[in-house]
Amino acid sequence: MSRYLVTGGSGRLGRSVVAVLAEAGHEVVSVDRSPHPDGTARHIACDLSDPVATAALFADVRPDAVVHLAAIAVPFGRPDPELYATNTGLAFSVLEASLATGVSSLLYASSPTVIGYGAPHGWEPDYLPLDEQHPLAPWNGYALSKQAVEAIAAMAVRAHGDRIRIGSFRPCYVIAPEEWAGAPTQQGHTVLERLDHPELSAVALFNYIDARDAGDFVLAWLTHAHEIPNGGVFFVGAPDSLAREPIGDLVARYRPELAGHVGDVPAVFSSERAQALLGWRASRTWRTELALDGAS
Repeated sequence: MSRYLVTGGSGRLGRSVVAVLAEAGHEVVSVDRSPHPDGTARHIACDLSDPVATAALFADVRPDAVVHLAAIAVPFGRPDPELYATNTGLAFSVLEASLATGVSSLLYASSPTVIGYGAPHGWEPDYLPLDEQHPLAPWNGYALSKQAVEAIAAMAVRAHGDRIRIGSFRPCYVIAPEEWAGAPTQQGHTVLERLDHPELSAVALFNYIDARDAGDFVLAWLTHAHEIPNGGVFFVGAPDSLAREPIGDLVARYRPELAGHVGDVPAVFSSERAQALLGWRASRTWRTELALDGAS
């Protein structure tokens, strides 16, 4: 059994990550500015933007590994300068505390938005499906902050080598378990509304991931962190698209900049690297999860 510290553990993704790690038999400490205790973990309130409080927290918990999810979680959630400063500051704070307390592994949450889709003055992919080798072109403070978080991870590997294992993952549009049953998603729409009105999901290129599958990825990365290349980046998404129609038809209608690249791909983003290196593949799709409620 290992002791894992999850920052942002009360969030849409964090709750599932905490549950997956706890169900696997690990001791989990969830840290959030507003904890929501659920009985599966020890919950601690802490403002990670305070380096003194963060250092004290890490010194008290002494985690074996850290999963850093805490951040301003959506584009334009704050003015760009504030958002960038907050997200990068949190990443540095957690890194410094991890190094000071001998944490063996640190996994950062990044975002698919680093790719640059949706740029107001145009964007076109070099190829599809999008993978970890595709060039990055962030166009807002949120996406730029996530590119910077990935760069912080890479910097730490160059500076500290195998003293600490570090990785970054880009979870697609996260759908929490309760959202399959009709609770609002991150943008305020239900999953069924996103399926009934494809233009809502077109903004994110029809990508998605069940939060529990993302939790399974986190567990797989923590389990194999010392066996894979240090500093790696992973896309984490469902193997299909959040759409009832073929993706090629929807792209032609809503995202014509992708039309010449789609071919017969089932999803715009590829998670093959996670499958190849970690043996992880998402097991839940909108078809299986909505079917549980008879709504598919």
